[in-house]
Amino acid sequence: MSSIAPLTLAVAMASAWSIQAHAQGLAGELGAGQSDFGGVGLMQTPTARMAPVGTMSISASRTSPYRRYNVFFQPLSWLEGGFRYVEIENREYAAAREERNNLDKGFDMKLRLLEETRYWPQLALGFRDVGGTTLFGAEYLVASKRWYDLDFSLGLGWGYLGNAEDVSSPLGWVSERFDDRPRRAGGDQGGEFAIDALFRGPMALFGGVEYQTPWDPLVLQLEYEGNDYRNEPQENDQAQDSRFNLGARLGVTDNLELRAGWQRGNTAMAGVTYNIDLAGLSQVKRDPAPADIAAPRRESWSAVAGELEKNAGMRVAAIQRDGDSVRVVAEPGTFRSLAQSEGRAGRVLHAQADEDVERFRYRWENRGMALRESVHEREAFVAAAGSAEHELQHKHGIYVHARLDDTHDDNAQPLYSGSPRRFDWRIEPRLDQNFGGPDGYLYRLVAAADAEYHTDRNGWFSGSLAATLADNLDKYEYRGPSELPRVRTFIGDYLSESTLGIENLQYTRTAQPSDDWYAMGYGGLLEMMFAGVGGELLYRPFDSPWAVGGDINWVRQRDFEQGFELRDYDTWTGHLTAYVNTGLEDVLAQVSVGRYLAGDYGATLDLSRKFDSGARVGAWATWTDADDDFGEGGFDKGLYVSLPFDAFFTRSSRASGTIAWRPLTRDGGAMLHRRHSLYKLTEERDLGRYWDEYGTTWQ
Repeated sequence: MSSIAPLTLAVAMASAWSIQAHAQGLAGELGAGQSDFGGVGLMQTPTARMAPVGTMSISASRTSPYRRYNVFFQPLSWLEGGFRYVEIENREYAAAREERNNLDKGFDMKLRLLEETRYWPQLALGFRDVGGTTLFGAEYLVASKRWYDLDFSLGLGWGYLGNAEDVSSPLGWVSERFDDRPRRAGGDQGGEFAIDALFRGPMALFGGVEYQTPWDPLVLQLEYEGNDYRNEPQENDQAQDSRFNLGARLGVTDNLELRAGWQRGNTAMAGVTYNIDLAGLSQVKRDPAPADIAAPRRESWSAVAGELEKNAGMRVAAIQRDGDSVRVVAEPGTFRSLAQSEGRAGRVLHAQADEDVERFRYRWENRGMALRESVHEREAFVAAAGSAEHELQHKHGIYVHARLDDTHDDNAQPLYSGSPRRFDWRIEPRLDQNFGGPDGYLYRLVAAADAEYHTDRNGWFSGSLAATLADNLDKYEYRGPSELPRVRTFIGDYLSESTLGIENLQYTRTAQPSDDWYAMGYGGLLEMMFAGVGGELLYRPFDSPWAVGGDINWVRQRDFEQGFELRDYDTWTGHLTAYVNTGLEDVLAQVSVGRYLAGDYGATLDLSRKFDSGARVGAWATWTDADDDFGEGGFDKGLYVSLPFDAFFTRSSRASGTIAWRPLTRDGGAMLHRRHSLYKLTEERDLGRYWDEYGTTWQ
């Protein structure tokens, strides 16, 4: 069961229409359309083209007897990936308790090998339906070349793209095993990578051309496909009068595209695509204007602290006079860019500070843990702030740096000392959903109330209460096979047994043993399914591309009613985790090794890319020693998108919501859903794009 919190999918998609920065012009653009299967291509066949980095494409198409629903991402300039569901209209879902169409799911991946030049085409290697049942599994090598208003592609396909068998396997001379392709290669129940079948069997040619018509929104397509429809999955062979397909793409808006075609010489196709530029998500802001740098002095430093929170988005813990500096100790609360908060705060401090103050210091904390300190020279800052050409601020000699503050403040004069924030709360809608299983689409719309009470700067109680507003969980029945303790496959019971449940109720406390070490302990109802106690330790050097940490937890399974009752199952779980900023297009790699909730041991690899907009796209996979007992498939896997609220609303925010997708809920490879992570809480240890964002100082 995937969840979207705190935005529902419907709200997120609807809001996307109003976002200012879309993937401009992709709809109706030559060489940029989504294929019937998802991913940049023609209709039934892929091309070597890639979407702009950060593009998320949601598409659907119907070519009888198939309906395809696709979500594809372009996280890197050379990598395209995504997943799809294929609804087969004339085949029943055998595991369903009532009649409905069969549903198949699969992953795709495409790698760009060469970029197009004046004389050479773009070249890509791709894998279709490689991680599912492989009903539509295929591999291909394809080249694309543009010539004026025409975009040509030509490729060689294996599997579903090579069923026409134009050419015998060229790898047969390496081994006879390449001469034939297995009919089923995704494991007995699917879910495993079909490595066994890669590049096996005969090949077929495929390709085509797109023409950008004089009417810009319209693109015409001619395609020659490599499938002959005589070896369709589930003995669902289709008549084919021609291997040539005709199609058209019409851009309705910059990002909404309608598609139509005539395929197999006898079958109509219709489709729709919507593109979202995750890298450029933004919204016009109506934040309060920066304070006047020449404003009169406030009546007290307490009033200054209030202005810093209101205008600069800083939750101020203390303001100190340290020699010729004024230091503000605060948590970031509003703006994603610390440079923006510091720039706004500098105006407020300049109006208040004595003339002999030469610099402003900002010590950033989170949950009582010191993260970094930025230092602004006052004279240079004021000169730059007063300039009519802020983009030239460096010419004014502004001196700013961010570093660890290793000094002690024993002699600092307190100007203001704030009491810890006590009580925060919010109520938001959330959609829990599950699709692709025998029970069909399951959903639960809830009102989620979330609250925190802070005992001091380092400790707080937190709780979440979920009330069901609407659902169709009466259809829930299928739990799936599992030889492991049912630590996750009871998800439907947790969602359906109670209309009001306590999802979280815990006490958390942080500590900082030394400059680079962070610690956290917690106990209570840790998540919907488990209660217990645990702790985490993280070593994170300042502005380092790597960090390492570990967590250990003893937990006991909660009752389905989500109250205070517990079930009999208990266990310990924990992981050692390494975090590495790879330096490859802002990719963060996380590798966790340890014991999972079902008692299995293994490792999880999580790769994600964060864009300037604050959006993050990622994928994970988990392998454990319980691979034979997972149920469907031998490992866990999924995709997720984290969307910044800042991109949807007119007020700045540091909050975000996550949309996650996994093909099945499994017991193997199940991690404890901890409410807080030290790596996330200490994210400001990384300077990141501080200097690239420095222009926001004047916003």
